[in-house]
Amino acid sequence: MVALYVTSLERGSGKTAIGAGLGKHLLGDGKKAGFFKPIIASKKNLPMEEANSDATLIKDLFALDEPADLLCPILSDEGNLTGRIKEAYAKVSRDKDVVIVEGVSDQNQATRTIVAALDARVIFIEGYSKELLKAIHSYHDFGEHLLGLVLNKVPRNRVEYLRSETPAHLDKAGVNILGILPEERALFALTVGELAEHIQGEILSGADKSAELVENLMLGALCVDPGPEYYGRKNNKTAVVRSDRPDMQLAALETSTRCLVLTGNTAIKPVVLERAEAKGVPIILARDDTTAVVTAIEDALIKSRFSQEKLPKLTEIMEQHFDFQAVYKGLGLARGNL
Repeated sequence: MVALYVTSLERGSGKTAIGAGLGKHLLGDGKKAGFFKPIIASKKNLPMEEANSDATLIKDLFALDEPADLLCPILSDEGNLTGRIKEAYAKVSRDKDVVIVEGVSDQNQATRTIVAALDARVIFIEGYSKELLKAIHSYHDFGEHLLGLVLNKVPRNRVEYLRSETPAHLDKAGVNILGILPEERALFALTVGELAEHIQGEILSGADKSAELVENLMLGALCVDPGPEYYGRKNNKTAVVRSDRPDMQLAALETSTRCLVLTGNTAIKPVVLERAEAKGVPIILARDDTTAVVTAIEDALIKSRFSQEKLPKLTEIMEQHFDFQAVYKGLGLARGNL
């Protein structure tokens, strides 16, 4: 059994998503995969609610028997921390071939303690930026524990450039690159239900479609283009339209729209509600004005978290762009069914 520590220097890099993708690949290859996300707590460092939600998600994805509070234990940073880490890990690693250990980005001081306690192999995840490799020295601190680096959320027009230029640069620094994963809108998506929650809106119809993903946002404004032509520019979108514009609402419903968000106090026309129900498109009534609603949706899309609905697209991307063979070799695992 081996521990694979997936971490990053900053939040939002995609640790949970890539850990999920790694685990699902291992499971598909006949391996027994586990999960562990220890939270090192102190009076100045309180546990984060989303950490436990990540554990619940992975528990379901990996079909694990252990309860979420064992997968994501809260450990005091006082006293024998190494001993408590080992004790908690023993409860979730039994009969596993690999345990995916997810790091917490703002607990970097605890990272080395966890890695040393578990004798873990380490993968760093870095989101794309113009200063992409500014922290190479941080990777060196892990020495022989370091398996490599994954560059995530890379704009598609930069993938080939990085693929040709970055490996040589990292080789000189002694860092192996395990994948350059292109940016994918579907992985930043929100479900309709999450969107309604973020804007504090009321779902008037189509509540059964709450789990569907929304990838894009369009604002229904006065424009010179006909409505269907305007809304046809983006697929799988939410269209934010004033409630006094039934013409734009109907136009949006004739294109690839996942949900319709209405702002304002004008009563909804029955023809719009009927058309939305016929098309299976949820309508959300927002309390705030259009500007506030659009700002809230944009913020939510930026901060969207990984979910089970996104797993198929993530799996597709990783199978094409991730070096699983290098990970297997680094972990000392034999290839199985794949």
